[in-house]
Parts: sequence; C-alpha cells; structure tokens
Amino acid sequence: MANVVGVYLHIPFCRSKCDYCDFYSMPAGDDLMDRYQKALLTQIKSMVPRLKGRTVDTIYIGGGTPSYYGEKRLRELLGYLQRHLSVAKNAEITVECNPDTVDLKSMIRLRKAGVNRISLGMQSADPDQLRCVHRVHDPQQVIWAVEDIRAAKIENLSLDLIYGLPGQSIDSWTDTIRAALALHPDHLSCYGLKVEEGTPLARRVDEEGDMDLPDGDSQADFYLEAVEQIQQAGFRQYEISNFARTGMESRHNLKYWMGREYAGFGPGAHSYLDGIRYAWPRDLAGYLEALEAGEPVAMAEKETVPPREQAREYLLLRMRTMRGIEEWEYRRSFGLNFEPISRRLEFFESHRWAEQSDHRWHFTPQGFLLSNTLIADLLDAQAGTLTEQQIDWEALRPPVQEPKFLNRWRNSP
Repeated sequence: MANVVGVYLHIPFCRSKCDYCDFYSMPAGDDLMDRYQKALLTQIKSMVPRLKGRTVDTIYIGGGTPSYYGEKRLRELLGYLQRHLSVAKNAEITVECNPDTVDLKSMIRLRKAGVNRISLGMQSADPDQLRCVHRVHDPQQVIWAVEDIRAAKIENLSLDLIYGLPGQSIDSWTDTIRAALALHPDHLSCYGLKVEEGTPLARRVDEEGDMDLPDGDSQADFYLEAVEQIQQAGFRQYEISNFARTGMESRHNLKYWMGREYAGFGPGAHSYLDGIRYAWPRDLAGYLEALEAGEPVAMAEKETVPPREQAREYLLLRMRTMRGIEEWEYRRSFGLNFEPISRRLEFFESHRWAEQSDHRWHFTPQGFLLSNTLIADLLDAQAGTLTEQQIDWEALRPPVQEPKFLNRWRNSP
C-alpha cells in the first residue's frame, strides 16, 4: 500500500481552551485565521510534488476546533487538495467539530465539499461535569448538533466521550453512555481523563487538591462498563478506546495504528512518509513567518525508522487494536523469531489478558487496562531481555493510558 497516503490538516484555533487539553491550540480572530489559511495552503502546495503518484484515501481535519475555523476556509482547503492531489472517490474525509459551532447550513456545505464523517466532541451528558472542565457547550447543544449533522445527510458520525471527570460516578458515566447511544452514532471514542502537565487542569489540581477526580481503579471500572454497554448496543471494539458499527471504523486513525503513511500539515502536525517520521514545531508565529517569507518550515523532529524499530512499532501499535498481531505476518515482515513473544502471549492468555482468534493475538478488555505494561513486556521479549522477576503482575491495575510513542506521533485527539 505504498501508493496510498492519508492527509492530516491541523487547525490550531478554538473558541476557548478546555482545562484538560494538551493539544496545540489557541483562541484567534479572523485576521489571524486568514493568515493561517494562506500559510497552510502554501505548505500544502510545497508538498504536492512529493505526494504525486500517491492516492489520498483519508483526510482528517483536526485541532483545535476546525468547525470554529469556519466552513468556508475548510471548503477551500478540501478543494485545493482535490484539485492538486489524487483523492480517492471513496476517501474518508473527517472534520472535528464542537457542538456549539455546528449549524445545518455549514454541515450541508461541508458535505457537498466531500466531508462524509464528523467527529463531535460530546464528552459528557452531565452539564456540571462539562462546566467543571470549561467545555463551552451544554448537553442540549449536542442533540441539536447531531440533528443538524444528520439533516445534512452526513452518514458517519463519531462521538467523543471522556471518563474520569471531576465528580464523575459510575452511574453518571453510564448515563453519558446511554445518552450517546440514544443519538445513534456510528462510532464512539472513549478516553480516560489525563491530567497533563502545564494544562489549566493540572494547575487547579496543584492548587485545590485532587478535585474529586476518580482514582485509577474507578477509571478501570468506567472503562470496562463502557466496553460492556457499547458492545451490547451492537458496536465492535476495534482499538483500546474506539468502537464502531460494522464498516464504520476510523480509516484515518487506523493508519497510525497499522503503521501506514500519512502527511501532516500545520504547527504540531506529524507525518510518516518513506520510512521517515517528522514533526512541525508547535510554534504558530514561526510557522507563519517562515511561509510568509517564502521559506520552508524547519522540522522540530525527524527520524528514520529502521527495520528493527519497525518491528517494535508493529508490537507497540498493533497490540492497541483488536486485529492484533500474527506470527507468520511478523516473521515474513521482519525475519525475526516470534517464539519469545508467543511464550509471553500464552502467559497473558493464562491470566485472561490476551486471546487468540483466527491465529491472531490481541488483548482482552482486561488486558487493554494493562496494555502499557504488557506491551513493554512484549518489547522486552522481542529484545531477548525478559526475566520473570522484572514485574510484579498482581500489583498492577492501572487505567488505560496512551503509550508515549503514540502520544508523540498521533495527530488527532
């Protein structure tokens, strides 16, 4: 699939910053957003020759809040990509939206521009929990936004939910799941709240104490409750935090987890092309200055991924998914011995942390709760450094967390 690529466009603007958000975003007026639009188009234009010969089969516009950026600018971006790159007729084109920035006219115009998937930040059905982390929408606006999205005939709707919010109980979390399911989405993402260093939430925790944040055991209970409730509603879990109706999995995000190619644009965006990972700096001013002066944007990070590291990524990323890993696929791809990994997976199976389906190994929901530790163990087995005494298994029950590697390279929230 070397001739297929995804495109990610980062829109670093929001109406207001949520207390927990660590993504690169800021408030802005029209003048700054107009400058950014020109710079972003300039950067895309500079990459067109490198992407020639590749088919773009996914486009993801994330942020920030792309719907706050305005449908006119989004349509201009999509039109440029469609004119200058080979965008597949059945390409998945996603735009992230917040409920307070959705209206019927803009959704109709985006759908006519090719958008066929909306990722909507619902987060919670409890107004007090939304206010506590400074979300600017309320539960009623979620309902109105979904009505507008469906009226615009956008057929693929994903809702984002957060568990572990201040004051959240298992009952209020269950209420949020039920409220989300009542909106008949096609996809659900459920993320555990993380108190990221440098965020307003982290500062509030330092000043006010734990703010009634659920502990790790409670977050684990929330996660398992979500898995049970959502699967009972007819969704299939296909990744640690993601659930979809048949055929509605996020094709773009699967690129990250399956080690496929994608090109990112905008400050803070990441790319993986031709065996090289690179990132643009989280520096809007520097980004604008360089492109307005006709100069290339300097990369913040760049590294070639050699075969050995590709083998590590195979374990690290694919074990996040229900597709998991397969022995002969691994042997054929990397020429490495699978036996040490197989022994560890059999040990995990004996603890009901992993299972095998159609010759492929994947974690159970209980295993996903331990995924960071279990994957680290598999990487040790791969490197031949595993000892049985390294880890006290019975003492472990951490909440679901994103691996640091995926946080580093993942573009979308």
